Amino acid sequence: MVKLVLLFKHPRDENTFEEGYVRTLPLLEKMPGILRRQANMVLGGPFGSSPYYRILEFYFDSYATLDTAMTSPQGVAAGQALMEYAGNQVELLFVDVFEDNTPLS
Repeated sequence: MVKLVLLFKHPRDENTFEEGYVRTLPLLEKMPGILRRQANMVLGGPFGSSPYYRILEFYFDSYATLDTAMTSPQGVAAGQALMEYAGNQVELLFVDVFEDNTPLS
């Protein structure tokens, strides 16, 4: 399993950012092959504030499925909308997910 992680830095204007986020999220959710989506609001870190404001994660079966989603018409439209409102405030990561259901203790 892999995921697309979007790390959003703190915006200068939270209201404008949130308007763009609310407009773009449904476009991102239309990408084909998404297994799961997690939307997160960052509370901070062990030493106070964090450079990140929001984290958005989309899970896919494989990197090929993720690549297909991003290059699909829906993915291209979502990417363009994302760059219009958060281009300099967002980092995208492709992450290999290793899940193990074994209890830690």
